[in-house]
Amino acid sequence: MLVNAANLASLRVGFKANFQRGLGQATSQRAIVATMVSSSLKEQKYGWLGKIPNVREWLGPRAVQNLEQHDYSIKEKKWELTVAVDKDDIETDNLGIYAPMFEEMGQSTGSHWDQLVFNLLKAGFTTTCYDGQYYFDTDHPVLDAAGTPQSVANTDGGSGTPWFLICGNRPLKPVILQTRKDFGFTSKDSPTDDNVFDNNEFVYGSDARGNVGFGFWQFAWGSKQTLNAANYAIARAAISGMKGDYGRPLGLMPTHLIVPPGLEGAARKLLNSENAADGETNEWKGTAELVVVPWLA
Repeated sequence: MLVNAANLASLRVGFKANFQRGLGQATSQRAIVATMVSSSLKEQKYGWLGKIPNVREWLGPRAVQNLEQHDYSIKEKKWELTVAVDKDDIETDNLGIYAPMFEEMGQSTGSHWDQLVFNLLKAGFTTTCYDGQYYFDTDHPVLDAAGTPQSVANTDGGSGTPWFLICGNRPLKPVILQTRKDFGFTSKDSPTDDNVFDNNEFVYGSDARGNVGFGFWQFAWGSKQTLNAANYAIARAAISGMKGDYGRPLGLMPTHLIVPPGLEGAARKLLNSENAADGETNEWKGTAELVVVPWLA
C-alpha cells in the first residue's frame, strides 16, 4: 500500500470503526451504582452533600432548608490509551492483525469508567466521604430527633470478601461519576509527524477527563461478613431504617445486591432459591437484583 494522504485517511476511518465497535461491545454496569454528572470545571464542589431536603406542611411563610455545607469536591484526572501501527505493516498491507487491537482499545476505554466506579466502591472501607468518615463506617454523625449527634453505621465490618447492598433507585446513587470529557479517537498519522520520522510508527489514541467520588453513604451497605441470610437481613434492615437529621425516615429500600464473581454462588442461593439452608421457605428470594461485577474480583 502506498503511504499517501488518501490511503492513510481510509485506514484512519477503518481503525476508528474498529475502535467504535469495541466501544459498543463494552458491558457497562456503572449506572446501577453511579450518578453521572457532567462538569465544566477541573474540580467540582459538592458542598450540599450531607443533607437530604424534606417536604413539610406549609404553615405560615416558607421555611428555606439551608443545605449543610461540606468541603467535599471531586477533582478530575486525565486518562489516555495510545497504540502504534508500524509503518512497514502499512506498506506491506499487513493490517489484519490490527483490527482486534483497535476493538480491544475501544473495549478498554468503554469499560474504564466502570473500573473507576467499582474500584471506588471496593475502597469505601478505607476512603473518606463528605462527612470525613470512611464511606463504609460505623460512626457517621447524624442528628437525632432532639438534635443530638449520634453514630450510625452502614457496615458491619468483617474480614472476608466484600459485598454490597444498595438503594439504586434514587436520583443520587452511592457513587458520583464526574466527567468533563469522554473518550474519543484521535490520530497522529501524517507522514511528516515526528512519531513517523523518529520511530517509523503511526500513532492512534484516546483520552478523557473525569473522576469518581462518593454520594450519600445512607444509600449503601458494605460488608465483609459471610454472605448469608442472617447478614443479608442485617443489611436490609439497616438501609430501610436509615434516617436523616432530626429522626426523619429516608424511605429507602434496597434494590441491588452487588458481589464479585467469587460470591456469585452464595448470592444466587440467597436470592433465587425457593428454600433456605434448613429447608424452610427462603424469605429473601427475589428481594434484590443480583449484580455480579468482574471489577470487584
